[in-house]
Amino acid sequence: MLLDALLPDDAAGSAAADAWALIEALYPLCRSLTGDGVRQTLDRIGERIPLIRTEVPSGTPAYDWEIPREWNIRDAWIADVGPGGNGRRVVDFRAHNLHVMGYSVPVRQMMTLAELQPYLHSLPDRPDWIPYRTSYYREQWGFCLRHRDRERLGPGPYEVVIDADLAPGHLSYAESVIPGQGESDDEVLVYTHTCHPSLANDNLSGIAVAVELARALHHAPTKPRLTWRFIFGPGTIGSLAWLSRNEERLGRVRAGLVLGLLGDPGVLHYKHSRRGDTLTDRAAAHVLRGTATHENAEAKLLDFEPYGYDERQFCSPGFDLPMGRLTRSPNSTYAEYHTSADDLTLIRAAQLASALQTLARLASVIDANRTPLNLSPKGEPRLGKRGLYGSVGGGAPGAFEHALLWVLNQADGSRDLLAIAERARLPFEQVEQAASALERAGLLRTLERTEAAPDSESRKKGPPP
Repeated sequence: MLLDALLPDDAAGSAAADAWALIEALYPLCRSLTGDGVRQTLDRIGERIPLIRTEVPSGTPAYDWEIPREWNIRDAWIADVGPGGNGRRVVDFRAHNLHVMGYSVPVRQMMTLAELQPYLHSLPDRPDWIPYRTSYYREQWGFCLRHRDRERLGPGPYEVVIDADLAPGHLSYAESVIPGQGESDDEVLVYTHTCHPSLANDNLSGIAVAVELARALHHAPTKPRLTWRFIFGPGTIGSLAWLSRNEERLGRVRAGLVLGLLGDPGVLHYKHSRRGDTLTDRAAAHVLRGTATHENAEAKLLDFEPYGYDERQFCSPGFDLPMGRLTRSPNSTYAEYHTSADDLTLIRAAQLASALQTLARLASVIDANRTPLNLSPKGEPRLGKRGLYGSVGGGAPGAFEHALLWVLNQADGSRDLLAIAERARLPFEQVEQAASALERAGLLRTLERTEAAPDSESRKKGPPP
């Protein structure tokens, strides 16, 4: 089972330290839907795990959307050139890249404060934080600043400059694929968004945790049964671009996760897929129900809703993929969300480590789950002669023997190992170890998905014809 080799306790701390180092390296880069900041981010990720890069040209259709023009910014400022201003930059992109509204069109003009005010964004209730604002699909421009600084602005005039390009180019996304060792071509998808600038929790924590999980899978001595596909792309338009170019593989998707917001002090939250009963949903419930996360608070399971991150694209009715989402504090539920306060002081290495450990166990359950069939179903087979049961009778069976009996009793081809673990109220790992021992003894075999009894996971997934 993957868990035996994937991020054991003594490795989780080291992986979290590497995740933190990646976050530190990526934090200064100005990312957006497109542009060189995204490519530089993928370059750094590519130093850690193998990547397959894709560049999708501007104007390419992606269902009801199309790839926007590429945005790159070199510099931007508002300089006070009024009496006593001395040309001082009162807002400076080089000081913090949140100062410019994402996808702002180029501008160079002189303006009074009254003329400038409609283009300024600040937070009166958080006067020391810079808000994060974007305008991806409507051509406009703007600056974001601390409300305290905004209140200090004199009448001007001001030199206002955004030195940027908005021109035909490409959208960049990348994939890291770990082939499965089984005969099946079933896949697990992991998606994380790459479009946010200097925001540490949203979503450098998701990127870094995805990278470390992928790296652990790439280097695990026990290779996964399923193929694992990690996708790094911008929010909404990135997942739509990937989906539009990969419809032929969607029927293979057996489970999936959207990762983000994994470094803040909050507890872990799992958001169900649209169907709510997929392998991902069931595995997450099994793993998270008893997982202490922060200050002994329990992880939380959330119902699906069509708002959030890219799970809403993967779970749209034309795809209905088994994709859930794992975060700590969900989007919009913590004060620092989409502000400059979402910086390196917000996230914790210990939170990254516990998220990685939880994901490692979740990945192991998803990957090892299968439907067993008892090959000796008429009465209990003699386990003792196969070295699977104690030689002295009279006592209650041990934990391993108990798991063996549960698997043999439930393995009629209609239940997978996760269902057996839930029915028996046993840890999945114990049930999987028992099933593996019974398979080696010739008492079980694993059914292919086409052989298994029809259920929510054996239905063919994919877009309608």
